Amino acid sequence: AMRRGRGAHGYDSLSGFRTQQSEPAVPQGLLKNATGTNVYRLNVDPPEEAQQAVSFGGSDRWWEQTDLTKLLLSSNQLTTLSEELRLLPALTTLDLHDNQIQSLPRAIGELQELRQLRLSSNQLRALPLELFSLALLSSLTLQHNLLESLPPELGQLTSLTELNLSRNHLQELPCSLGDLRHLQKLSLEHNQLGSLPDSVGRLRLLDCNNNQLTTLPSSLAQMTSLEQLFLRQNRLTLVPPLPSDSLKELYLADNQISTLGSEQMSGLSVLSSLELRGNKISTLPEGALPSTLTRLDLSNNDIGILPPTLGLLPNLTVLLLEGNPLRGIRRELLNKGTMELLKYLRGRIKVVFPMSCVQLLIFLCPLCSSNKQAESVRDELFDAAAGHCITSVNFSKNQLSSAPSRLLDFASSLCDVDLGFNRLTCVGPELCCLLKLQHLDLRNNLLCDLPSELQNLTKLRSIILNFNRFKSFPVVLYELGNLETVLLGNNQVGSVDASRLQALVHLSTLDLSNNDMLHVPPELGLCSALRCLSLEGNPFRTPRAAIVAKGTDAVLEYLRSRIPAS
Repeated sequence: AMRRGRGAHGYDSLSGFRTQQSEPAVPQGLLKNATGTNVYRLNVDPPEEAQQAVSFGGSDRWWEQTDLTKLLLSSNQLTTLSEELRLLPALTTLDLHDNQIQSLPRAIGELQELRQLRLSSNQLRALPLELFSLALLSSLTLQHNLLESLPPELGQLTSLTELNLSRNHLQELPCSLGDLRHLQKLSLEHNQLGSLPDSVGRLRLLDCNNNQLTTLPSSLAQMTSLEQLFLRQNRLTLVPPLPSDSLKELYLADNQISTLGSEQMSGLSVLSSLELRGNKISTLPEGALPSTLTRLDLSNNDIGILPPTLGLLPNLTVLLLEGNPLRGIRRELLNKGTMELLKYLRGRIKVVFPMSCVQLLIFLCPLCSSNKQAESVRDELFDAAAGHCITSVNFSKNQLSSAPSRLLDFASSLCDVDLGFNRLTCVGPELCCLLKLQHLDLRNNLLCDLPSELQNLTKLRSIILNFNRFKSFPVVLYELGNLETVLLGNNQVGSVDASRLQALVHLSTLDLSNNDMLHVPPELGLCSALRCLSLEGNPFRTPRAAIVAKGTDAVLEYLRSRIPAS
């Protein structure tokens, strides 16, 4: 951005360089490009006058008359940068990607306001130590360069939240990487790394695809914020230690893994996507996979027999098995898709296990009382499962008017409860006391409110309330700080408190479709974590249907544009 006058801190940092004589104006071509956009881009067809005038050697000394905060020089043919870069001390963004730069000037360390530095697709073999003094730098992208090593000074960039080092020639990383306490996204794919440092910070995403890793540090299991882990095409023979309460996506394709530890895998309590294709797995242990899985890729392994209990994973919608020497399952069944295959596997449970086996009742717990049109759940079911670790129950499609009180028998382990398609008019204490609960499905009931005691469910990540009788957004949901998914479609909700929704920093999916909302608060656009917002089917006039049809990003951008200037 460019603006007249003094620097960002109210003083003229270049006054000592000025002469007393009057100076010529900024070139008109430069001003023309700067007007309106507030960003001067040298890579987007500037007029000829601007091409000729932009230089640190010009007699007009334009850089002393402006306060440049963004400089975008990408996709040119630059090979070097002048040390005179220090004449732009107010820069917050410097974009140099897609050039031919072989080295950076030491003066880059004087850009102490810099937040974003984009250096990808150049020819850098090393970085000046001065770069690591940029205390405010939050994003550093260095992919597609020629870096072979990084200095210990990397750990001084303590404001970094994003670091991309992919597609270089790195063989190791400095131990100081663990000092980057604010780092959330680390991309290391396509290097030559044989190991990682003992600590790699508090990441949410770690991408190590296409390296030479044989093991990972045990500290990985303590990374309680890690949600996505990419380890494709390495040399792993075992599943590494993993964080059990945060990991949602795990990609281990094309390694040399031959066995799965049942306790380790089943303990991944929120894992939704697991990719294991292209390994050497021959058997799947009973109960080895978490009940939260929605996508499982086991293609191109050595699996000959599928355990029937695989069919009891309650959330599994995609199961990929191509390229395995499966026995006893016809190809025509595999071609019918995941749902038919899971149905077939469930049907084989009666053959594999005697009906009196308590283990069978544990596996069937999510299924055996669903779609029975029952008004209550028999005590015999709970008695048979007593003393066992029940993590998921499914009592949907019955005629229940209240949740079974004996759900409390499983309070120490229960993570997933499905009571959809019943006749519940209220949520009782038996649900509010399930403190381990993470997923609650109450769709298609007769609910019009939720009790304040529900705020006890501090681990709750998703709640489904579609097709009930809510006339307002349940107030207690604003108190559940770990919520990621709230589905309230097809109710009679008239409004939401956008300022309180902003406090739900993990909320990524919000369904308010087919309600009675006459107004969409612009502040809803400030919910930074939202990735899916459904508003169709409401009577509001703005945003218009054409904007809603473009999807979540367009709606959020529109809403932010409507926020009154303070």
